[in-house]
Amino acid sequence: MDTKQDQKAWICGGAAHCESPPKTNGLPNRLVLLGAPGVGKGTQAELLCTNLGTCHLSTGDVFRAAKGLDSAERTPALTAALDYMRRGDLVPDETVLAVVAERVGCLRCEGGFLLDGFPRTVAQAEALAELLAKEKLKLDAVLSYELPLEQVVSRLSGRRTCSKCKAVFHVKALPPKMAGVCDHCGGKLYQREDDQPESIRVRMEAYERSTTPLTDFYRRRNLLLSIPADGSPEQIFKRTLDALKVAS
Repeated sequence: MDTKQDQKAWICGGAAHCESPPKTNGLPNRLVLLGAPGVGKGTQAELLCTNLGTCHLSTGDVFRAAKGLDSAERTPALTAALDYMRRGDLVPDETVLAVVAERVGCLRCEGGFLLDGFPRTVAQAEALAELLAKEKLKLDAVLSYELPLEQVVSRLSGRRTCSKCKAVFHVKALPPKMAGVCDHCGGKLYQREDDQPESIRVRMEAYERSTTPLTDFYRRRNLLLSIPADGSPEQIFKRTLDALKVAS
């Protein structure tokens, strides 16, 4: 699959469409990804895209890229979303759905999709189901990566960020050559406030409160696949493939 072309299509929206090949392995390939910060969801998305030929459709990527676009290049829904974000407000469900709907050509791509960052609420999940039904598509599975709270705290609290170049290290998984010093520019490494244990616990509690209704929604529809996110990326990916094989 032409990842750069697919990602460009997703970000540009409008009539753009992805260039992924048809799936050949018979596994479900229209997926939603769920998972708290620190569970390794991004790594799994990359592995899934490579092995299944799907497009990684991240609403976060769309919003970040949109900030660098001229106003004339932005669609109406994207402009509205950025206005909410500039004011520090949450983007309403209907606006997020409109952003996704503008990129429906990517949802139709033969290689399938991995929706990341959407839906976040039951209302968004219901709207997505209506959008897919309108396009005569159906969601195959929802992958929910799960990790005990203390393991999430350990992963995130070990991160250290360079004060100069913003490179990220980890005290255990990716330590710098010299403690407290960036390998790249020699800048001082520090722990961000939101990477401190208590801050992480607060974020996780908020994530659980907001996500539980969504996982319940998909569980009732027999779409939810819970994937333990402990171990190496390869081990987690094997569990994902095994779960998809059972679901296919």
